[in-house]
Amino acid sequence: MSSHRVHLVCRPVAVLIALVGLLAPAGVSAQTRHYNGLYEGHHLNRVAFPIGGVGAGMICLEGTGAISHVSVRNKMRVFNEPCTFAALCVKGREKNVAKVLEGPVPAWKVFGSPNTGNGAAGSSYGLPRFDHASLLARFPFGTVTLKDKQLPLQVKVTGWSPFVPGDPDSASLPVGALEYSFKNSTSKSVDAVFSYNTKNFMAIGQSGNTVLAIRNGFVLHQEGTKENPENLGSYAVFAEDGNTVVDHCWFKGGWWDSVTLTWKNIQQAKLLDNPPVEGACPGASLFVPFTLAPGKEKTISLMFAWYVPATNLRLGKDAPDAPECEGEDCCPSRTFVPWYVSRFKSVREVARYWRRNYDDLRRKTALFRDAFYDTTLPDEVVEAVAANLTILKSPTVLRQTDGRLWCFEGCSDNWGCCHGSCTHVWNYAQAIPHLFPSLERSLRQTEFNVSQDKRGHQNFRTPLPIRPASHDWHAASDGQLGGIMKVYREWRISGDTLWLKGLWPEVKASLAYCINAWDPRSKGVLEEPHHNTYDIEYWGPDAHCSSFYLGALTAAIEMGTALDDDVSQYRDLLAKGKKFIEADLFNGEYFYQKIQTEGLNAKFNPLDASQNGPGYKDVVQMLNTEGPKYQYGTGCLSDGVLGFWIARMAGLGEIVDPEKVTSHLKAVHKYNLRRDLSDHANPQRPAFAMGKDGGLLLCTWPRGGQLSIPFVYSDEVWTGIEYQVASHLMLEGEVEKGLEIVRVCRDRYDGRIRNPFNEYECGHWYARALSSYGLLQGLTGLRYDAVDKTLHIDSKIGRNFRCFFSAESGFGTVGLKKGKPFVEMKLGDLDVKQVYVSGKKMSL
Repeated sequence: MSSHRVHLVCRPVAVLIALVGLLAPAGVSAQTRHYNGLYEGHHLNRVAFPIGGVGAGMICLEGTGAISHVSVRNKMRVFNEPCTFAALCVKGREKNVAKVLEGPVPAWKVFGSPNTGNGAAGSSYGLPRFDHASLLARFPFGTVTLKDKQLPLQVKVTGWSPFVPGDPDSASLPVGALEYSFKNSTSKSVDAVFSYNTKNFMAIGQSGNTVLAIRNGFVLHQEGTKENPENLGSYAVFAEDGNTVVDHCWFKGGWWDSVTLTWKNIQQAKLLDNPPVEGACPGASLFVPFTLAPGKEKTISLMFAWYVPATNLRLGKDAPDAPECEGEDCCPSRTFVPWYVSRFKSVREVARYWRRNYDDLRRKTALFRDAFYDTTLPDEVVEAVAANLTILKSPTVLRQTDGRLWCFEGCSDNWGCCHGSCTHVWNYAQAIPHLFPSLERSLRQTEFNVSQDKRGHQNFRTPLPIRPASHDWHAASDGQLGGIMKVYREWRISGDTLWLKGLWPEVKASLAYCINAWDPRSKGVLEEPHHNTYDIEYWGPDAHCSSFYLGALTAAIEMGTALDDDVSQYRDLLAKGKKFIEADLFNGEYFYQKIQTEGLNAKFNPLDASQNGPGYKDVVQMLNTEGPKYQYGTGCLSDGVLGFWIARMAGLGEIVDPEKVTSHLKAVHKYNLRRDLSDHANPQRPAFAMGKDGGLLLCTWPRGGQLSIPFVYSDEVWTGIEYQVASHLMLEGEVEKGLEIVRVCRDRYDGRIRNPFNEYECGHWYARALSSYGLLQGLTGLRYDAVDKTLHIDSKIGRNFRCFFSAESGFGTVGLKKGKPFVEMKLGDLDVKQVYVSGKKMSL
């Protein structure tokens, strides 16, 4: 995919784009930009591109060049847009021209957003800025191009942070960078001053904050207190240019004095050298003067590093028999401490490491970028996968000092949402096991070693800090059974049979619990009430969670056989389950649920009519006739065969009749995909997709039988399920149907109404959307088995393709050329003993 092609796509229709964006009401999906191409005009409206580290916090580079979503204090802060900006002053004979290095302020920020009721006081919105901006995302790099008729320079701003597959520590650094590039395209020399200016956004209250010195920059600092140690935090801003001059403390005055005088300094191209002063400081600036001869270029690399070593994050319920903590040996911290604290003692150490390793980390990160985009896959797929890798840089993901991952499902505006590395949500995520396999294995180790009790009951939410918890809530059937398939996946990706052997006793205990709790009559399907990702319990056998059961049994057979264990019980249950699900849970077109209340160990308690007025008597009677609330029954459930997709992703192959699975997926595409939701009633959470948006509904009832109150999210649209269904369709050869779902989804995230880099569900940067990584495997069948050193390719897009590929030992490009496989590793290596292309053994 050539970059010049992407640059040229949108420019001839720039005016049309602006008009469409201006006239289109909310909910209208007007796809006029090229997938994987530029964001400009009204498509910049909501663009915010994350920069930061895995579990370390983030800032966002907006499509205009602004910085927002500043979330470096171990919590999400969606609307935290402090007054922090870069500026350029070009000296003139008669008059200097000074501009903030940003494009026009999006209209939604002017009125109706937080802090606009009093005129957006204290922001930089009122300062002159460039006429035009566009952004091109090449994860983890985002490049803003700025243009202005008053300035003789071509300007680009490239934001990035380290991201090297296989190197989780580099990807977890609390750092970022903005590279400001200037090119003189005129016939005259240009004298200019670059500056970066910011209020002390680390300050909390009026005391304990200051600005400290660091080479070629400054440190925004806030002290902690005994009562609030989590207030301690530092944010360093520095450049590598030896000509840098620093104003360590803006003018201390009232009202807007400090920003007023700072802007005058910028306008005058004044290099204000002002040392640190004692006490609170409103803000700081750094200045870099430069001269550009005609045709020459200069890049000023601005580096950021932050350090917030303490938090007040402690979530989850302790186990009742948990020992009392008295001293550091027992409990180093009662609250979460970020991973980087175990490696660095201060922000100065982080900054020093960032300076020394900047070039090397940039080179390796660029290797990843170039390999990822060196592909022939459809643009909509490349865009979807890359956009959702930003989840790994968001506060959705945390990492403890011992290196283990711990995750929210997503993030509310100011806090993590739905804690505990929720197993039934993170089931869908396919990126981390391939990009950072060791981090993914840490999740399995937590699930089976910490969150599972002696019975095999597994908490689907793990406390923070990671520790044993009380087992007084449902186990999640899909989460717990999915974990067994993921143990198999991690084993095959790592090739580490000793790791598998260490977990195997806990895996067996987990599966035994699932059998006893939900299939006590050994039918091979789940029928006792079983909790799942829809936050309810299914009553009676269903294909949705039973597909997880059959997948887990299949995985257990493979793992147990490799370890010379007896798997006869699993084989028997698998045979029964396959027969049951194909004969009794398939209606000839799609799989469904048989709601059951009789013949179970659980007792169904009908609703009490007296709780509602007499007007609802008939309604209550109908509900009790239908059975428990919140089922799907005869519905066509979009992720109704999800367990079989996870099995395919893990390398377990087809478990039941693939024709029936394909029929189900085609029915989902036929009945649940809506190109226009204007006439769809959604009383639940409509903002995910509404109005003229298209989307894949979670469930429909094309053959009748819709329940009075079906499961609680049935009318919604979730991107994570859209990508999962699309990937599964591709695996089964229905490529165009899968691509259509991807396009419908990405059309909603085109930047006008929603941020293209923030697919949300129960919170921003929602983990389920990492199912998008499965699109790569869906189209190509690419999978490497490190146990037997085998590369598998099963292309659904012809005999010629190139695709990014990442394994435990390295990453690069893999594909077919005239049907012949090839491997081009860009970093690391891949030990391939044999290759199978669509089941046929071939040589490299």
